[in-house]
Amino acid sequence: MKIAFVVQRYGKEVMGGSELHCRMIAERLVDKGYDCTVFTTTAKDYVTWKNDYPAGESILNGVAVKRYDVQKPRDIESFNRYSDWIFFNGHNRGDELLWMEQQGPFSPALIDALEKEESQHDHFVFFTYLYYNTYWGLQAVKKNKILVPTAHDEPAIRLDIMKDVFARPAAFVFNTAAEKAMLGRYFSFAGKYQDTVGVGVDVPQRFETSVALAKYKSFSPYILYAGRIEPGKGCQELLDHFQRYSPRRPDLNLVLIGNLLMPLPAHPRVHYLGFVSPDEKNAAMAQAAATVHPSHLESLCMAALESMAVRTPILVQAATDPLKQHCLVGNSGLYFSNYAEFALALDLLLKDRRLREALGRNGLDYVLRNYTWSQIIRKYEILFNSLS
Repeated sequence: MKIAFVVQRYGKEVMGGSELHCRMIAERLVDKGYDCTVFTTTAKDYVTWKNDYPAGESILNGVAVKRYDVQKPRDIESFNRYSDWIFFNGHNRGDELLWMEQQGPFSPALIDALEKEESQHDHFVFFTYLYYNTYWGLQAVKKNKILVPTAHDEPAIRLDIMKDVFARPAAFVFNTAAEKAMLGRYFSFAGKYQDTVGVGVDVPQRFETSVALAKYKSFSPYILYAGRIEPGKGCQELLDHFQRYSPRRPDLNLVLIGNLLMPLPAHPRVHYLGFVSPDEKNAAMAQAAATVHPSHLESLCMAALESMAVRTPILVQAATDPLKQHCLVGNSGLYFSNYAEFALALDLLLKDRRLREALGRNGLDYVLRNYTWSQIIRKYEILFNSLS
């Protein structure tokens, strides 16, 4: 069976949520014997869509990758101004189509390729509802279209043109029940194939190498943030809360790992350690008192699942339903909506080792019930066979 994936960026250096999600699914389907091709752009940076990869065909971990140039980069300041206007003012369909073009990545060649090569693939899986390649790609392809929305409740979801996006697929793959419920307030999925799938997590058997163990023990006690470090992920709020809380626990550290996209305060207890290997990330998570997930916009959050897989409780933004549901359904962590709740939750986690251990055990059980790779890939296989 030949499966085509359509995603805005793709590559081993591309570590964004939906893009990494797409790559992990494609690579594991290849391992199961599927013939997988990714249609994507030459962009590596999601802010500017600058052409970084060479156009053309290549192979990455057994997956065929077809890249197409982005015809014009995105001016993020101009785009943000236009977005602020269109989200909160009267406008017409032409204005929304212009918004989609500015959103990008603007690659008409990618859309042409989908139309020309449709007959060569059995199914088309589109990752993320938000971008130009999904909006126009869903119109170019006529058969067996699957959408993995990775959606948040944000102003863009309420644009009229998004009704086109959610009307065209034959099947929908949601990350969480909370995401599905949110989208159900805006769109009808009646008569369409639907499943809540998410992404798989490898439960580490060994992760505490002697070097990593010594490195992270030197920060104990600490809380950990792993991912893109930027205001859009709630990191400024996390930093503000931590600095305010720090006098209550002067020995507590905040450790951050991932791509740094904002300035950090000159605080003696805030430590940025850059990118780390998967094994080192697991060790860092395993030794943390908790991992913190402050984003207001998540459809799943792989870092939260990875934390639960190593028996570390999570502390999450309560306004983000998928994150809150991980805590409530998995009984695996606490949540906060303001500084007072953040401080109270941290007090509880830091003072009560038995609570941390119980939440950690529950989190691992939750991952094993819902997010092993065998379960995830089996759900995709059922989907493909159903549409066939």
